[in-house]
Amino acid sequence: MARRHDAYNEDVAGRANVEDTPELVAYYKDLERFEAGALWTVANKIEPWEPKSDSVPVLWRYDDLREHVLRSVDLVTPEKAGRRVIYLNNPGRQDVAAAVGWIYAGLQVMHPGERASAHRHSASAIRFIMEGAGAYTIVDGHKMTLGRNDFVLTPNGTWHEHAVAEDGSPCIWQDGLDIPLVNALEANFYEVHPDLQQAVAFEVNDMTKTWGNPGLTPAGESWTKGYSPLFKYEWEPTYEALSKRAACTDGSPFDGVMMEYVNPATNGPVMQTMGASMQMLRPGEKTRAHRHTGSFLYHVAKGSGHSIINGKRFDWTERDIFCVPSWAWHEHANASDTEDACLFCLNDLPVMRALGLYREQAFGENGGHQPLG
Repeated sequence: MARRHDAYNEDVAGRANVEDTPELVAYYKDLERFEAGALWTVANKIEPWEPKSDSVPVLWRYDDLREHVLRSVDLVTPEKAGRRVIYLNNPGRQDVAAAVGWIYAGLQVMHPGERASAHRHSASAIRFIMEGAGAYTIVDGHKMTLGRNDFVLTPNGTWHEHAVAEDGSPCIWQDGLDIPLVNALEANFYEVHPDLQQAVAFEVNDMTKTWGNPGLTPAGESWTKGYSPLFKYEWEPTYEALSKRAACTDGSPFDGVMMEYVNPATNGPVMQTMGASMQMLRPGEKTRAHRHTGSFLYHVAKGSGHSIINGKRFDWTERDIFCVPSWAWHEHANASDTEDACLFCLNDLPVMRALGLYREQAFGENGGHQPLG
């Protein structure tokens, strides 16, 4: 079947609307010989009226994946695999192995006594601890012990490795990286540490002790790198901050009570390409729907509930992961009338904001709630 060059025509003033003719089709073929083409044949496709994400909303249930993640321990070693990870593959982004938009995510598992080789890359990464005891990460010589719902950074260009102590238990955490974005920019490098491991050069958890004190920064210390010096953000103070905030605010009608993780040296995002937040839905709370540019990957840190994304309902519980593609309508609801629910979110908002591309819109009908499709 012959290719149509007018497939994206729109009968709207100011938009391309050129119908194919034998003469034009021959002209297009001539242009192809020189690796060129006529803009009007693709203009309406590459400049849509509004964002059209290839990603689709997906809910990854932890109860479905956990057994398969643990099974990988019997099938491959960290030495052979590099990292023993089961990645989350959005049906619309399989070509770039993304969970949503330009964000990669996976579930990594390690057993007590295992230690993956140290490496560094251009991509920035986060880890969100899901279960287990004894996990730790070393970033440029700084060792951090990790517990459930802790959030740790391994920024671009930093040497990092992960392990579980001999006296620990099997550990699973969520990885989140900007690999698809960095690859799209054709800027990714990867390097294995020459010794495969790095020495611990500082007191354990020194960066948390130095930079993790609310309202205080260390005198005489300077930090000029583009990522946060607070490599580890612990769950307990995060939840405490949310609870304090919830006691004195109505919160956002779209996000409940939300706190953003920040770089304590700049009050900006934790990394240049990825941001993170934790939000609380109070007992019985249901948010209104809105949409915005930027891709969001949610991890249920506490409680259960549901989200409606582009008119489809997704029921979630602790440790489930779900995504909201760019410009998708979404709203959240806590299933409990007595307990709060908390959602960790990894996003690409630093990129959206830095490039001036962030845009948001509230759902204006039906009291702000979407009809179910």
